[in-house]
Amino acid sequence: MSAIPAALATATGLGGAGAVAGFVLPYRLRVPVAGVLTAGVGAGGVVAGVAALGGNRWTAVYSGLLALAGAHLAVDALAGVFMAVAGAVVGAVAVYGIGYAAGHGAHGLGSRTAQAALPLFALGLVLVPVAASVSTFLVLWELMALGSLVLVLAEHRKRPSVRQAGVWYAVMTHLGLVLLLAGFALFAAQAGGETFAVLRAGAQHMSPAVRGLVFVLVALAFTSKAGAVPLHAWLPRAHPEAPSPVSALMSAAMVNLGVYGLVRTGLDLLGGGPAWWWLGLLAVGGASAVYGILQAAMASDLKRLLAYSTSENMGLVLIGVGASGLFTSYGDGPLAALALAAALLHVVNHSAFKALLFCAAGSVLRSTGLRDLDLLGGLRSRMPATAGLFALAALGAVALPPGNGFISEWLLLQSLIHGLEVPGVAVAVVLPLSVALVALSAGIAAAVFVKALGVGFFARPRDERAASAREAPPLMLTGMGLLAVGIVGLAVVPGLLGDGLDRAVGAVGLPGSGVLTGGGLRVRLADISASLAPLWVVAALTAAILLATGLPRIYGRRRRRANARLWDCGGGAPTPRMAYTATSFAEPLQRVFDDVLAPEQDVDVTPVRESAYLVERVRFQHRVPDRIEHRLYEPVLRALAGAGQAARRLAGGSVHLYLGYGFAGLVVLLLVLAVGW
Repeated sequence: MSAIPAALATATGLGGAGAVAGFVLPYRLRVPVAGVLTAGVGAGGVVAGVAALGGNRWTAVYSGLLALAGAHLAVDALAGVFMAVAGAVVGAVAVYGIGYAAGHGAHGLGSRTAQAALPLFALGLVLVPVAASVSTFLVLWELMALGSLVLVLAEHRKRPSVRQAGVWYAVMTHLGLVLLLAGFALFAAQAGGETFAVLRAGAQHMSPAVRGLVFVLVALAFTSKAGAVPLHAWLPRAHPEAPSPVSALMSAAMVNLGVYGLVRTGLDLLGGGPAWWWLGLLAVGGASAVYGILQAAMASDLKRLLAYSTSENMGLVLIGVGASGLFTSYGDGPLAALALAAALLHVVNHSAFKALLFCAAGSVLRSTGLRDLDLLGGLRSRMPATAGLFALAALGAVALPPGNGFISEWLLLQSLIHGLEVPGVAVAVVLPLSVALVALSAGIAAAVFVKALGVGFFARPRDERAASAREAPPLMLTGMGLLAVGIVGLAVVPGLLGDGLDRAVGAVGLPGSGVLTGGGLRVRLADISASLAPLWVVAALTAAILLATGLPRIYGRRRRRANARLWDCGGGAPTPRMAYTATSFAEPLQRVFDDVLAPEQDVDVTPVRESAYLVERVRFQHRVPDRIEHRLYEPVLRALAGAGQAARRLAGGSVHLYLGYGFAGLVVLLLVLAVGW
């Protein structure tokens, strides 16, 4: 048996055993046992994914697993990217989760239901890219969705907001499933079969209108799962309210599968399409990148900030996928391959640093019970390891060297800039705008993570719980350390992924050979005079930092400094109330983007009873709501609520009325059948 089926069989067995163990074992045993088995699921995904990236392929049909159609499975290099990423994240987060759940008792993440759902959710993350037919894909997709929903609701007894987040997530994910069902059903009906091989062959004979409708339906479903604007409303609710290990899995692995679905369907099964498909995807990606990072800049809830950052990074990935499809429609295969390779590399990089960011945020939450940056502070000295790991991940998130996010965004910009040579008015307009949006999102991201790191970890504590914080337990630090090793490896030697990414690009029919080469230490782009050596960039920056910090010390030894107390105007030492909060730090950005964000503020002045001229209390409220949610979702929800209230009049309790409804329905059905006949 080759490595791929053996690894997948092992992962499946461990996932099933983990679900049973999580449900039947007592609390003290189920958390470590289910956690270890879940980590085994991740290891199986890594082995299978790496084997696929190495050039191995595998297909199988199990006719007895699913009724009528059977289970069709296939693994190529494109599936291998997402399997390896999901497996690596699952393995590290499972180790972290054992320590995290051990301190929460038998409720929340340590409950039987949550511990049984965790291995199944992990298994769904690994197996979704393996599906090679519509029915198999939908079954595994729903396994992943239901598993994540159960885990989002794990702490519903502790906070009412968890239940609200669960409702939003359930509605949005199943609306996406309906769109996916409609798109794939239409695709299968037109192609004459439901296996991916039949769909791939049948797409060549479909009319442009049908192909366009299929793409729009599945693109809406997949961008919703990826948390792209405007279908992102579930993401800033579900990610913060879920237990932190679950947040890490959702943000670093689950959202990637929306990107996988887009690439697999749009570029592989449909074989590409006209430019308007990809221009729309570029617009969605650009809007998600900028709007997501702007909302992150306004957020003071640490996990909500990270959730909106996920929307921003998925927007960057969608820009890469959209650019790849656009170049394909214009017949430029090498640039299309480069853009897709950049998008896939950013998927890998984002998964690494975002999983570590959520795990570090979870360590802060577990230690202090706080997520509000306006109350945190002083954690650098109380939780030095967590602070250092958060800083390492934040460096990747801001796409500055030597962070691991730098190389993938550099590749993305290279593809967009060199794409200006492609003739066409749409390209000449859209690509410079895309470059500007990528640059804008990167600049705001720097401000976002300076705020998160500076206010949350380096400022003075503003709450007793932050002042008394303790470092995370060893198992949690071990899981975060594994993610940190991955981040450093991706930052220093990203060229090691070059051959695997080339094979993944080639799996969708693009000329992937030589797109990203260099043997690890240097990245060179085929047919483009551009190269980068991340290791030397890291070495140069390290030398510059050591020189900048060392010279003052050497100079200071020659000149003795006199310690003197500076004049403080009689005010004394500054207190935490005098320092910047997360809200005040974000105010300049809010003023710049005031028309986009539409902040709300209210001043309530309460006078004393004796005189209206004397003030007893002044209450100031300021909030920056999600404008898309406010303008798009709230009117729809109000209309649905009104329709529900009006529909109550139809249920008047009259038997004659109900018989009339039945008769009217029968007449309508007969008319429809008559017209169709």
